[in-house]
Amino acid sequence: MTAFLHLVDLTAPLFLLVFVGFALARFAHWPRSASEALTRFVFSVAVPTLLFRLMSDFSRLPRVDARLLIAYFGGCALVYAIGRVLAQRLFRMEPVARSVFAMSGIFSNNVLLGVPLARVTLGEASMPAVSLIIVFHSLLLWTLVTASVEWARERALSLPALGRTMLRVVANPVVAGILAGTAFGYSGFTLPSPIDRTLALMSEAAMPLSLIALGMGLAEFRAREGWRETSVMSVVKLVLHPLAVYLIARLIALPDLETTAIVVMAALPTGANVYLMSRQFGVLIGPVASAIVATTASAAATTPIVLALLGVRALP
Repeated sequence: MTAFLHLVDLTAPLFLLVFVGFALARFAHWPRSASEALTRFVFSVAVPTLLFRLMSDFSRLPRVDARLLIAYFGGCALVYAIGRVLAQRLFRMEPVARSVFAMSGIFSNNVLLGVPLARVTLGEASMPAVSLIIVFHSLLLWTLVTASVEWARERALSLPALGRTMLRVVANPVVAGILAGTAFGYSGFTLPSPIDRTLALMSEAAMPLSLIALGMGLAEFRAREGWRETSVMSVVKLVLHPLAVYLIARLIALPDLETTAIVVMAALPTGANVYLMSRQFGVLIGPVASAIVATTASAAATTPIVLALLGVRALP
């Protein structure tokens, strides 16, 4: 119980910062333009800078077991298939809606919430594993849902659609920051001290600002429709997804650090990208918006439980 309370104490400030952002937008009536500007800064500057600095030391950090990709995305594939079955059996959804419903159970908010959570609870030793997931996360899952929807609509895969998806991911500032930092780390060069200190200051702002931006973004989702669909989405995301990733990690005997890191990433709430998918494909807009809010709120309670079950007791 003491260890669990320690984890609650450790993670509470993260979710309180999310609430600060939510309160600023919902109750203090900060304009949507403020939320959009802050989110743009976080995604385009602060978080890429943080990940660049972390990954610039990649060559000096402990090696990660690349099999974590098999465990994480194998769990995603399994839960995605289960989600499609649930959507059909429970709600009689048509194929495109089934694709978005299933994606809500595997697409995590791994930048705005995942990076701060991993750093605070697991330490910087977990960052190579987390960064590896982030690099492939959007690429593989956006490709999966695009291919699934294209097949449902046309009964054929559109190479231009898949190509556009891959280009968007490569151009993503977060992915670019990870790749650039890793390349710089292996180059053998070092940054001049004034530049390094400047980047360090920007990196320190990344975590609190990303959580505030997340809260401000959540305030925009006011949909309350589809509570049954939302409930199932939430259980699949917060329970089934991390469980599937954990079981596969144990099956392939993945080391403890990598196992803990990827299970924590899988236990994160549904990411806002799923809302973009629902808007793009014109299905489940209300239920997906509700699921993003519900899973983020619920994660304040479920995250310490997952960490405790994984045996995380203190910062490394």
